[in-house]
Amino acid sequence: MKTPPIDQFGLLLHDAARLLRKRFDARGEEHGLSSAQWRLLVKVVREQKTTQARLAELMEIEPISVSRLIDRMEQAGWVERRPHETDRRVKLVAPTEKSLAAYSSIKAAAGDVYSEAMAGLDDSQKQALVSALARVVENLSSDEPSSLCPDLKIQA
Repeated sequence: MKTPPIDQFGLLLHDAARLLRKRFDARGEEHGLSSAQWRLLVKVVREQKTTQARLAELMEIEPISVSRLIDRMEQAGWVERRPHETDRRVKLVAPTEKSLAAYSSIKAAAGDVYSEAMAGLDDSQKQALVSALARVVENLSSDEPSSLCPDLKIQA
């Protein structure tokens, strides 16, 4: 494969993200989840109990969109809303037993998608790709909330 010119970076990144979302949608169908529901489920399981506002921030979507997403997922038994311990106005979103039981299978499916995406790359190329993308995120995150990629640690 011929190496594309540097000015194709944005298009390639966009296409890679779009194709990953498409694969996640296809794999999520096995569990009855869209890619947005899949993303929300992972965030809820990781956070354990969190507010809708926090989920909207983490997913970078409007609070009303998160609310509708949670409504659908609650009806399907993936998440539940619980009262906040100290603020009656706030509801916390928590994973259900169904989502906790499916989480490892969903993570394995994500691993399969990532393996498929990085097929043909050796371990050092995979690490270089992830490191380079982490640097891009860090470079562009100076005016973003630090919560967008809380696990991102760049080593010089």
